[in-house]
Parts: sequence; structure tokens; C-alpha cells
Amino acid sequence: MKYKRILLKLSGEALMGERQYGIDPKILAEYADDIKQIHDKGVEIAIVIGGGNIFRGVAGASNGMDRVQGDYMGMLATVINGMALQGALEDKGMQTRLQTALKIEAIAEPYIKRRAVRHLEKGRIVIFGAGTGNPYFTTDTAAVLRGVEVDADVILKGTRVDGIYTADPEKDTSAVKFDYISFEDVLKKGLNVMDTTAFTLSQENKLPIVVFDMNTKGNLLKICEGENVGTVVHI
Repeated sequence: MKYKRILLKLSGEALMGERQYGIDPKILAEYADDIKQIHDKGVEIAIVIGGGNIFRGVAGASNGMDRVQGDYMGMLATVINGMALQGALEDKGMQTRLQTALKIEAIAEPYIKRRAVRHLEKGRIVIFGAGTGNPYFTTDTAAVLRGVEVDADVILKGTRVDGIYTADPEKDTSAVKFDYISFEDVLKKGLNVMDTTAFTLSQENKLPIVVFDMNTKGNLLKICEGENVGTVVHI
């Protein structure tokens, strides 16, 4: 396998499937199947999942809610998604651990780097919930931060589109896809891959990012086997 240890970033919105909000059990089961394929090949897997399907702090702030309060609500939403994904993975026979940046001992371990790494070494899938534990930071930033901390080989960002384009392919039919692009070129072209804090953190730590379509079955396995899927952002 090309990668020994990965950090998989999933969006909360992806869990909605065709629904307007919440979690679609069918999507969860499909994700669990894809993750099991690489788990069975010996890949060590850490996961960060967003909470946009339940609550988004920025949206709450735009409607008059206190931004800090809204962000903490968003962190709790990621814990709910993490628990749902944990259940789906365990239904498929995988061992998991949910670690959270906020202390919720009844349902999850507190995040401890050494413990997380040990779980990964033992073949357990570690899901990181509650973002960084701080308001004003996105789950993209949490994903890169945890990826750096546990010494992941790559950040795999699963989205609805199959890579990075010159423009939004859902709005511009003439948009051209990149197979490979450097961090520098992403910044020069003003492309939206992750928020600036997350992207800069990844660049500074020389941690490559692969943006791919998580909803296409088998893509995750293909990437880990070294096939050219999605877009690779490299140093």
C-alpha cells in the first residue's frame, strides 16, 4: 500500500445523503464498507468528521447567535457524527476508538496523542471528535492538526467532487481538473481546497493532501494502492 497511516477527513454534509439534514444510515454503511477495504489491507486509519449536517457555527452566528456558542454546538455535532460512524464501523467488525477534544468521558476518551498513536498501531480506527476543542477553528484545521500529531502520511479529504478544478465544476462546465498541483500553485490561483489555517499548517509540515470523491465506491482503496484518483496537493 502507498500509505501506511492516513487521516481521512469527511464532511458532515456528506452524511445527509439525499436528506435535508441529519444522517442517512445508507451513506454511513457505504462509508464503512470503503473504510473496511483499506483496514483489511493493514492501513492505519484516523478520521475527522465535520458537523455541518447537524449544526454549523458560522451559520448560527450569521443569524444573531454568539459565534463561540455556535462553534461549541458545532463541536458537539461532530461528536454525534463520530458516534454514528463508530457504530457503522463496528457493525462491520472493526475495532474503533472515539477521542474528543472536549471531555465527554461517558461516551468517548479524551484526546491524548500517545494513546491515539497506540490505538492506530494496534489496528484500531481512531475517530477524532469535537474539532480542536476551540472556537473559530474548522474541522479542516482539526484534521490537519491531528494528522500532523499522529504522524499521518497524507490527509485524504473526501468530498462530493472528484478533485480540485480551476473553478467550481457544479457551476462552470468548462472547469478543468488538476491531477497534481503544488501548495504554492493552489495559493497563487486562489483555489479553495481547505480554509487558510488548515492549508498553511499542512504546507508547513509537508503533509500532502488528496481531494477525492468519497461517494464513488472503491476510490479510497485505489488511492491507498497508489492509483491516480482525485487531486494530489504536493510540496
